[in-house]
Amino acid sequence: MAGVAVLRSTEAPRHAALVRVTHWITVIVFFALLVSGIEILISHPRFYWGESGNSGTPVLFKIPIPSSRGTVPTGYGYVLPDQNGWSRYLHFEAAWALVLTGLIYGIAGFWTRHFRNNLLPVPSDRSWRVCREVMAKHLRLAPPDQADAFSYNVLQRITYLAVIFILFPLVIWTGLALSPAFDSAVPAAVNILGGRQSARTLHFFITGFLVLFLVVHIAMVAITGFRVRMRAMINGLATVPQERT
Repeated sequence: MAGVAVLRSTEAPRHAALVRVTHWITVIVFFALLVSGIEILISHPRFYWGESGNSGTPVLFKIPIPSSRGTVPTGYGYVLPDQNGWSRYLHFEAAWALVLTGLIYGIAGFWTRHFRNNLLPVPSDRSWRVCREVMAKHLRLAPPDQADAFSYNVLQRITYLAVIFILFPLVIWTGLALSPAFDSAVPAAVNILGGRQSARTLHFFITGFLVLFLVVHIAMVAITGFRVRMRAMINGLATVPQERT
């Protein structure tokens, strides 16, 4: 009698506990930063370049939305409710939570070689040809390979490294540069950005790149298997289908 193929699945480790915990803390903290940052933006939706800027200063650009302050010219005949108090407090507290979480993740990542083993592209993937093949696969919305359940592809690795070591440090740096205390203590770190108002403008654009990353990240998780990916980031296990005869 011929054997009958039976499909079964097994579970294997995927994400370490520290990666999962810092991931979800970062999600909560980033959401708090985003909501409070939007409220802060509404209070003065105008951007400048240099050290100083106010309602009487020519703008570099402005967001076409009403303000929560009547002294800010926006072209609208009304102002929104002023939520600047709690939003600034929440933004400050959430920012330090992000810094602390990032430090723990960064130190542990180097200590356990998480960055080298899981995020640094392997030598065979460090070519434009491999990157192009991965991009083409995503554009075709092709189903993920079985190996994708256990390892990031080269585009994911490059993107995660850029977010961790470029965008997050920059958003923290430009955020600190907005503080008068930081400006007084480390003026060179603010001057190199072009001044406090330049730092605010850069902070806005860097945040935009992080939001874009978040949208693409969620979309790719949904396309490649939302339940499977979410489960792996919660319990740390990846499900692998296997065929038994």
